[in-house]
Amino acid sequence: MAVYLSIASVLSFLILVLFVNLVPSRERTIQNSTERRKLGFFSCGSGNPIDDCWRCQGNWMRNRRRLADCAIGFGHNAIGGRDGRYYVVSDPSDHDPVNPRPGTLRHAVIQDHPVWIVFKRDMVITLKQELIMNGFKTIDGRGANVHIAYGACITIQFVTNIIIHGLHIHDCKPTGNAMVRSSPSHYGWRTMADGDGISIFGGSHIWIDHNSLSSCSDGLIDVIMGSTAITISNNYFTHHNEVMLLGHSDSYARDRIMQVTIAYNHFGEGLIQRMPRCRHGYFHVVNNDYTSWEMYAIGGSANPTINSQGNRFHAPSNPFAKEVTKRVVNSRNRGWKQWNWRSEGDLMMNGAYFVPSGGTAANYARASSLAAKSSSIVAIITSEAGALPCRNGFHC
Repeated sequence: MAVYLSIASVLSFLILVLFVNLVPSRERTIQNSTERRKLGFFSCGSGNPIDDCWRCQGNWMRNRRRLADCAIGFGHNAIGGRDGRYYVVSDPSDHDPVNPRPGTLRHAVIQDHPVWIVFKRDMVITLKQELIMNGFKTIDGRGANVHIAYGACITIQFVTNIIIHGLHIHDCKPTGNAMVRSSPSHYGWRTMADGDGISIFGGSHIWIDHNSLSSCSDGLIDVIMGSTAITISNNYFTHHNEVMLLGHSDSYARDRIMQVTIAYNHFGEGLIQRMPRCRHGYFHVVNNDYTSWEMYAIGGSANPTINSQGNRFHAPSNPFAKEVTKRVVNSRNRGWKQWNWRSEGDLMMNGAYFVPSGGTAANYARASSLAAKSSSIVAIITSEAGALPCRNGFHC
């Protein structure tokens, strides 16, 4: 097996080098967001430690819980529903958020015990109200083409140990002012929700991996109100304005405990800002591929620590939007030059530049969650970011 992985890695590198040297730079920029999605032969020995942990196993469907052992970063202890039974979602409806029908996704996520949730077939689930998850749950979309779209989306509130993997989440809408069940024994009144794709509110030990997210009313992923121990990895983000918010407000000091890993994601076409936007806490942004933004890529306020390592930043053609970073300052936080923001080993393309600030390397201990790989192989390790077209009996 060691020889096989070595040969695969060498072949992957040689093909990438040949592609880079043969395609003119302007054409390469245009092709990047489409050609990268076809690099399926990098499934094994890719250098992506999450994928290499489970994707080379042809029997992945018979050993789905293997995925729970493959998390990295600050959310690496998220086990989801690993220790529970399987629940097969067979009904895409969501007629009654207070009394969900057995076989629906809502009925699965509110259970009091650990559950590993899978899907019987391809489906589009349009939620009437927020999908409020109970703790120790895995939503595993592998083996089916599952969309959560055109209605409410996912809320993770004051619970722990959640894994969300392999979903298409898009066109999420504001909902609320309604009763919604959160467990078999409790339901309550929900005020208006913003229309986030995934909202994490006071949650911990959470892993969001290999999802495709786009076009929601508010954020694609929001992490707020003292949430921590979170990894957001291998996702494919497209066509959205405010992509990711990490931290509730400048005045909410409890977010100082927040630790979030952003790794191996592809920030693709049609994105404007917040990839992510950070407040107060500690953020490791590592080995992501930024192929598009219109305003900025990484921003923040309220003295967050941002450790950017081994990313690839391709700036837009707009000469006034080349800067990767943006500090949001006001009369209460003008001392941004003391904030700990660093760029280490990042690849800057098409005039992109990162404005660092703050102190020495020792200040980044709480914003370091895994070893960064070389930015030269980011295209390979992020080539299949997003929901994977997994099918039974084949390598995923």
